[in-house]
Amino acid sequence: MAINYTIKKTISIIKTELKKFYPLNEINSFIYLIFEKYLNYSKTKLHLLQDNEISGDLFQRITTVIKELISYKPIQYILEEAFFYDTVFKVTPDVLIPRQETEELVDWIINNNANDIIKILDIGTGSGCIAVSLAKNISESVVFASDISTKALSIAKFNSQLNNVDLQLLQFDILDTNSHPEAMFDIIVSNPPYVTEKEKKLMHKNVLDFEPKLALFVPDNNPLLFYKAIIDYAKSHLNPGGEVYFEINESYGKETTLLLKENHFHDISIKKDINGKDRMIKGILN
Repeated sequence: MAINYTIKKTISIIKTELKKFYPLNEINSFIYLIFEKYLNYSKTKLHLLQDNEISGDLFQRITTVIKELISYKPIQYILEEAFFYDTVFKVTPDVLIPRQETEELVDWIINNNANDIIKILDIGTGSGCIAVSLAKNISESVVFASDISTKALSIAKFNSQLNNVDLQLLQFDILDTNSHPEAMFDIIVSNPPYVTEKEKKLMHKNVLDFEPKLALFVPDNNPLLFYKAIIDYAKSHLNPGGEVYFEINESYGKETTLLLKENHFHDISIKKDINGKDRMIKGILN
């Protein structure tokens, strides 16, 4: 005979199983995400329906989620979705999990260009979170999303369809000049790999073990590897007055600023993220 558990009992089991691995506030966040995903319950509904029973199948699914969380697999990969800029995105271990800091970068671009007729290129699009958000919120834009990874582009395509926006998908390696597309843009944006190898020891296990290393790391001796390549491309593929926007490593704001100046960009500005760290930079091509 199948045993059905109440929501209250299931929540208690989740808290008991995870308390050695995560702080309570994070566990509560997991609980809300799990019940929103599988039952479409809001936080309020979850609290009001504590005595409702869930099916045995759902309880087994939640048990599997608990096991994966104990292995430190990110909840976004387990549920295969993440929220970014008030939008749901599909995510898998083939793409980075969208971050709050990147939302701030997107917000900066939208605030500066909301009513413009522009052509945008997102380099290293991953899940497509930047490209889709820009396409949704800058109504007159044409947005191109590029990546070296076929799997990432497949996820980006899915997310564009999920959110009813048109993206032009391009596959190329920004480090390989022979693969570069010959097109002109008004804005080039990127959240490229920028974590140095020496910074690995500062990162959490859930990032190191599960997120794609190709999208994260750069050599210690060449931390601006991707910025150099993108800026070099931008110099010949931005329209007059075109802009670049980057998410950056907080430790290399000055160096990235200098790199832009040396390559004929002006009106360079750095913005801090919600944690007060240098996280975004913008420059205009002379």
